[in-house]
Amino acid sequence: MRHLMSPLDFSVEELGRLLDLASDIEKNPAKYAHACDGKVLATLFYEPSTRTRLSFESAMIHLGGQVLGFSSAASSSAAKGESVSDTIRMISCYADICAMRHPKEGAPMVATAVSSIPVINAGDGGHQHPTQTLTDLMTIRSLKGHLDHLTIGLCGDLKFGRTVHSLINALVRYENISFVFISPEELRIPGYIREDVLDEKGVPYREVERLEDVIGGLDLLYMTRVQRERFFNEEDYVRLKDFYILDKAKMALAGPDMLVLHPLPRVNEISVEVDSDPRAAYFKQVQYGVYVRMALILTLLEVNV
Repeated sequence: MRHLMSPLDFSVEELGRLLDLASDIEKNPAKYAHACDGKVLATLFYEPSTRTRLSFESAMIHLGGQVLGFSSAASSSAAKGESVSDTIRMISCYADICAMRHPKEGAPMVATAVSSIPVINAGDGGHQHPTQTLTDLMTIRSLKGHLDHLTIGLCGDLKFGRTVHSLINALVRYENISFVFISPEELRIPGYIREDVLDEKGVPYREVERLEDVIGGLDLLYMTRVQRERFFNEEDYVRLKDFYILDKAKMALAGPDMLVLHPLPRVNEISVEVDSDPRAAYFKQVQYGVYVRMALILTLLEVNV
């Protein structure tokens, strides 16, 4: 039995097979419509979510399975003090696989120690968000045709953004990848990622504050929102929330093939005027997220179609 805690839980070869399966699901949805008949997915979301939770539910329903779960800690026995370990032991009696989102780093890993069903980390604090990373990789591979030889700009909240941390960890395993980190001083990429991931592997990167100075040299721009829920005080959030706003003027400086990705939800860091630009790929990302989660469920349940 396998779990998914980090994008690194799959080798590059296994990721390739997973993305191939997701692409086949995209092309032949009817072939997979009953692959999980009789199977149940539990969604244990201790933190609010729209896209991730509904994407998992949509994925299981499209595979013919069923879904149960809760969408906030307040609506679960966690409000009464039940531990994650006890919750997953109980859920293991009801479901065949589960997706867990939790505000505390490492909570899904705690669940794997006692779970008798596969556990998928659907986001733990500011740590990891592996299924968003799988979605990002599928989006890039589908629209660019490859996952190597890319210059990727990551813009916004690089300190607390778990999607950013997961994506960096995944992409450094491919050839000729370089990063441009675009953030204010207060939201720079954490030191452990610079030292333990980038420097350790000799991956080139730059750190800048102005998006306009670097957007012309990017193959991919990954925008993120400044997350109010990660800040300790409102003043810092208000001061930084509008630091970057991607608009038509900035897009005019970018190359004709540059893709714009965003894990969503956005607040105002991407102007709605950019939505009609053919380089805007963030709503396509949402659709790819369903296919990749369908492929992940099939893989962890060892269902062959």
